[in-house]
Amino acid sequence: MTYTVLQPAGWARPRGYANGVLATGRQVFVSGQIGWDADGRFVSDGFADQVRQALANIVAVLAEAGGRPEHLVRLTWYVTSRDAYLAEIAAVGAAYREVIGRHFPTMSVVQVVALMEARAKVEIEATAVLPV
Repeated sequence: MTYTVLQPAGWARPRGYANGVLATGRQVFVSGQIGWDADGRFVSDGFADQVRQALANIVAVLAEAGGRPEHLVRLTWYVTSRDAYLAEIAAVGAAYREVIGRHFPTMSVVQVVALMEARAKVEIEATAVLPV
C-alpha cells in the first residue's frame, strides 16, 4: 500500500490522528464494531475496555482480508457520552496503542444519543487500504 499523510503547511500537527491520508491499494470496509467478544458477550461496561474490544474486533475482521492495523486509513467513532470519552481519554489512548500501535489514521468522534445495543458505549467503523 502507498500511504501518505496529508499535512497542510502551517497547520498544527494533530495529536492521535491525521488530517488526511492519500492511499493506493485494495479497500476494506469494516462495519461498526462494539465492545463485545466473538460470542456476542460484552467484556465490560467500562468505556476504555469497550474501546479496546471494539478495536480488537476491527483488527480481527481486517485480518480476514490479510490486513493489519497499519493499513487503517479511517476510523469513525460513535460514543454515547462525550464526558465518558474525555474522562477516560488516557485509558482510551492506552487501549488504542495496545491494539493498533502508534499508527494514527484519519478519525472522527461523534456523540450519539444511543447505540443499537443498549450496553454499548462506543461503536467504531473502519476503512483500510491494503497493498495490491
